Amino acid sequence: MTILSLLFMTMFSFDVFDGAESFGMKMLGFVIHNIPVMILMVILIISWKWELAGGALFILASISGTYFYHSFSGNPASLVVIAPFLLAGILFILHGVLYGKKSVKHTE
Repeated sequence: MTILSLLFMTMFSFDVFDGAESFGMKMLGFVIHNIPVMILMVILIISWKWELAGGALFILASISGTYFYHSFSGNPASLVVIAPFLLAGILFILHGVLYGKKSVKHTE
C-alpha cells in the first residue's frame, strides 16, 4: 500500500517535463518535487527494519502532511495522499506490538 502511494505521489512530479526549460532544469524540478517521496521511502525502509519506530515516523509524517497541505481548512482532497501513510503507520505499530521480535529457541 505504501509503495503504491509513493508511486502515486511520484506521478504528480512528471508535470515538470512540460515546458521550454533546459533538461537540467527539468531534472532539478523533478528531484525537488520528489523530496517528500524520498523522505517517505527512507521511512518505509526504517519501518521494515524497526516497525515501531517506522510506524511512529509514518504517523508523524501524516500529521505534518496535514499541516503542510492545510487538509482540514479547505483542502480535504489532500487526505487521499496522506491517509495511506497514517494507515501504514498504525499497521506497522500494531504488527510490531502484536508480533514483535520474540526469542525463538532452536531445538537440536
